[in-house]
Amino acid sequence: MYYTDTTSFFQYTSPDGEEGYPGTESVTVTYSISENNELRLDYSGTTDQETILNLVNHSYFNLAGEGSGTINNHQLQIEADFYTPLTKNLEPTGEILTVKNTPFDFTFITGIGDRIDTDHDQLTIGKGYDHNFVLRHPMHRLDLVATVIEPLSGRKMEIFTTMPGLQLYTANWIKNIKGKEDHLYQEREAFCLETQNFPDAINQSHFPSPILTPNNVYKHSTIYKFSIH
Repeated sequence: MYYTDTTSFFQYTSPDGEEGYPGTESVTVTYSISENNELRLDYSGTTDQETILNLVNHSYFNLAGEGSGTINNHQLQIEADFYTPLTKNLEPTGEILTVKNTPFDFTFITGIGDRIDTDHDQLTIGKGYDHNFVLRHPMHRLDLVATVIEPLSGRKMEIFTTMPGLQLYTANWIKNIKGKEDHLYQEREAFCLETQNFPDAINQSHFPSPILTPNNVYKHSTIYKFSIH
């Protein structure tokens, strides 16, 4: 690890066989802050054997600030026309379904909590949103893929990524988790927007491949940009 005033660099080597994965993998992630209020994450990885790699950032956000209650009023837009549904065991079914005419349609800006308690089998399974969205943009191109606005504070977060998927998680299983200022967080008091490859892609041949070979370098970037709406 090393860091400067605006950058932190982390490196990890996973030995062959760790957690059942083949190959010795060397992965790095660089966190940097720009003068434009951007937090940028740059990931890279190499391996000496064919293996699986899908690095994800799992930060929780509440743009109203710590201890401010649920994130139901946050306004969200996701650049995705499809999502990947789950089985009752919270595993991807392998289907890719349209968001149209469902509570998963965030193609227009709408409250996260507006439809979260709708009688929909996928929301029942996850106790809310815990789903991967299929982003419209070409993989590997750094594009704007999601926007979140907290209307009372006016805080706005935009997410840019090179990855094909975005996981929306509304903290459905959180209970008495200590966070900033020692606040005990409960369910739906934060959200995650995780840029990623599709979950279970190794078992779904029509999903983007998560396989990394010795001849290739794993790379992707994500930016969280903050401003006032």
